[in-house]
Amino acid sequence: MTLPSFRYHPDPLASGSIVESDRPCIVCEQQRGYLYDVTPYGEAEDVDDICPWCIADGTAHEQLDVTFVDAHVLAGSVSDEILDEVTCRTPGFANWQGDDWPCCCDDATAFLKPVGIKEIRRDHYEWEGILMGHIVHEMRISGGAATRLLGSLDRDAGPTAYAFQCLHCNRMHFYIDQP
Repeated sequence: MTLPSFRYHPDPLASGSIVESDRPCIVCEQQRGYLYDVTPYGEAEDVDDICPWCIADGTAHEQLDVTFVDAHVLAGSVSDEILDEVTCRTPGFANWQGDDWPCCCDDATAFLKPVGIKEIRRDHYEWEGILMGHIVHEMRISGGAATRLLGSLDRDAGPTAYAFQCLHCNRMHFYIDQP
């Protein structure tokens, strides 16, 4: 079965936000082979088994009164339509402390995946310099502390870098979070 398409999260399987599962969705009650693997925002309890189709069409948001990305990280930066699509119809991602979702070219960026220095050097060597620029210019960490932070990035144990890409100019953006 082909997963629904998410403009702002193009590969939720690679990012780990959607996983294979034989459990049924609590919204549509169908067993589709995939479920969302991140707890959504909201007051409803036991909302762990939501299929990607119910996220994509907004049914999960409407029936459970949940969102998948914290609206505060985008509010005021993008149009209401984009805010609604990202928060109500796009899978979020697991992180340590709280969401951040960069914007670029008057739009939300697309979340690609969490990465550590091992994945960057193995699969995306061109990101290392961009990420160092983020640490120095956005996080305002310099010198040896910046080099140590970059070298300590770990996808699974933190600190973790979350990679995003602009849908218009293709510029890479990062958010770093730690336990």
